[in-house]
Amino acid sequence: MSDNLSLTQLANALGAELRLAPGVDADYVISGLSTLQDAGPEQLTFLANPNYRRFLKTTSAGAVLVTAEFVEETPVSALCVDNPYLAFARASALFNTAPTIEAGIHPSAVVHPDAEVASSASIAAGAVIEAFAKIGPRASVGANCFVGEGSTLGEGSCLYAGAILHHGCQVGRDVIIHSHAVIGTDGFGFALHQREWIKIYQLGGVQVGDEVEIGANTCVDRGALGDTVIGRGVKIDNLVQIAHNVQIGDYSAIAACTGIAGSAVIGKHCALGGSSRIAGHVTIADGCQVTANTFVTKSIDKPGIYSGALPFADSQSWRRNAVRFGQLDKVARRVKDLEKQLKALSLDRDK
Repeated sequence: MSDNLSLTQLANALGAELRLAPGVDADYVISGLSTLQDAGPEQLTFLANPNYRRFLKTTSAGAVLVTAEFVEETPVSALCVDNPYLAFARASALFNTAPTIEAGIHPSAVVHPDAEVASSASIAAGAVIEAFAKIGPRASVGANCFVGEGSTLGEGSCLYAGAILHHGCQVGRDVIIHSHAVIGTDGFGFALHQREWIKIYQLGGVQVGDEVEIGANTCVDRGALGDTVIGRGVKIDNLVQIAHNVQIGDYSAIAACTGIAGSAVIGKHCALGGSSRIAGHVTIADGCQVTANTFVTKSIDKPGIYSGALPFADSQSWRRNAVRFGQLDKVARRVKDLEKQLKALSLDRDK
């Protein structure tokens, strides 16, 4: 993390080829990041989407991350890379403005004598760490966070202010859990008896793999029996609901307001668009992309891009319409074939 980097230092850090603008020295200092439209002379920007190409010629940035295709169009110094968006992501780490976290336990934190807190960990004001919890090296527990009995926060992981990690949850290394996310809430399990709902106590936990990020106000329910599992490298946006015993494969991404019902299995390298809904007990194969607002009601067994939702109606009508919607392509083909046949008959009569 640095406030100021020269163009040479940036090029080396990002693996970029530096093309200096006329009159600019390689020691020219960059002190931050911005957009093509708004960047000033001491800021780095990038061109990843061709739709923003129109802003390139008038940018006032100190330097631009571009592919070789756009180097000649760049009026300022260029850092030539294969993937400008990826390079920008890596550059953002160099200019990270988050405050430095110091090791130690704040006097107002409550740490149970049977908890284990690494000497390099940070426990902020008002945090509560219960018995047999383990806070790993360089881990950070923010203000007013809660870590329940027997839970683990792995090395280098961070709970932002107000995040909650209930009992019996295991969080891996280098995980980020944002404010007011709740990990290990009870799953929605009830048995109906004589018009009353009888609670099914949730006896499992949650396993969160290494390098996961979980957004603010997201809830991950604990398993009813066995654990809810979030794989390595998974990225979860704000306001996502993950129900009990869901399994999410490594390096999948889930956008805001998505709801995943109990015991659904999401494969590896999947992407779920905003407000998508996944029904309980379905399985989505590795490498699937589900677009925004799509309702997945049955399993998907091969990779691809999937879309679709129907307006609500009474249940019987909705089911019939859903079946017919799935038959529309076949019906359209049949209509087209019939039109061809009618046209052929008409031509024969004219003869």
